[in-house]
Amino acid sequence: MGGSSSPIKKNPRLSDREPRPSSPSKKMPKQIHEIKDFLLTARRKDARSVKIKRSRDAVKFKVRCAKHLYTLCVFDSEKATKLKQSLPPGLSVQEV
Repeated sequence: MGGSSSPIKKNPRLSDREPRPSSPSKKMPKQIHEIKDFLLTARRKDARSVKIKRSRDAVKFKVRCAKHLYTLCVFDSEKATKLKQSLPPGLSVQEV
């Protein structure tokens, strides 16, 4: 009866993981596909700021709202300049 019991080996991959949060994080990213929808989102009360990220082939407009970060990808540079001019004046715009 006094037999030796071997210790239980833990899987090293599972023990190194961080525990998952019980609820999803509040600030989740969303993508917007239409310019009109993006402008409506930028005019919302909870919209705080807009970041503009330029790359070789696309311009990304990111508007930070209370719950989500909304992203619009524009592939035409003329449309991107028109969209930048039509952003609400009270919103802080930052080019990255």
